[in-house]
Amino acid sequence: MNENEWWAQQFEENRGHLRAVAYRMLGSASEADDAVQEAWLRLNRSDAAAIGNLGGWLTTVVARVCLDTLRSRSARREDALDAHVSEVPANRRSVNDPEQEALLADSVGLALMVVLDRLTPSERIAFVLHDMFDVPFDEVAAIVGRSPAAARQLASRARRRVQGAGAASQPDLKQQRQVVDAFLAALRGRDFEGLMVVLDPEVVVRIDEAAARPGGPTEIHGAQAWAKGAVAFAQLAGSLQIMLVDGTVGLVWAPGGRVSRALKLTVANGRIVEADIIADPATLGELDLTDLPSAPT
Repeated sequence: MNENEWWAQQFEENRGHLRAVAYRMLGSASEADDAVQEAWLRLNRSDAAAIGNLGGWLTTVVARVCLDTLRSRSARREDALDAHVSEVPANRRSVNDPEQEALLADSVGLALMVVLDRLTPSERIAFVLHDMFDVPFDEVAAIVGRSPAAARQLASRARRRVQGAGAASQPDLKQQRQVVDAFLAALRGRDFEGLMVVLDPEVVVRIDEAAARPGGPTEIHGAQAWAKGAVAFAQLAGSLQIMLVDGTVGLVWAPGGRVSRALKLTVANGRIVEADIIADPATLGELDLTDLPSAPT
């Protein structure tokens, strides 16, 4: 067995995994095959001997190809496949193989694919890689071009949407609005005790790098700790407005009409249990912000 045949064999051992990753990202068996094909071509153009972890390297390549595809959905470079068809390992199965199509569809599920289609490209990549294939956030971050903390937020937001958090019912929104109204009123009034009433004792607050103070924490645990810090920034509360943030009631700071900060709040049992404070422009641009001018009835 020569060197090229050995690398072809190694690639074939990873093909099933790569195609599963690509299919979950793209929702299309033919596009998944294109992404895997591109990974094979890039491997042939690379110094394969210098790759320490071939499986991880190939997964990263496929993920980046899929991200580009999700962002553009542009026409495929059909000539790339034809020009290199003789280089592809011979046991590549047809993209129109009914058995393979059925196995892929069964492994993912139509309902999940419908939900995944509603995610932004970065959310989908982060969710699929981390939640479905256990790729660390450090590696996810490098693929989507974000910090690890931002990648974690992308996956968290996608997870809530997949689990149905983005489709809150009117009664849920009404309760959320009441809690957020009380939180905002207490914040504006510098009412420490009022904040403690609406914050869960074990509340977790995540602050992205753009929103965090230099040298300050990016995660806060506990109602008392957050309430003390929140009161210190009460002067900003007058400009906060209540909006739907990714389908749930949250707060947005938009001086001059430009969104500069968003607070994604998770409400359970009448209290705020989680909060994400977001100021990263790229992340803000991917948020689904909807006006909520009056309390739901």
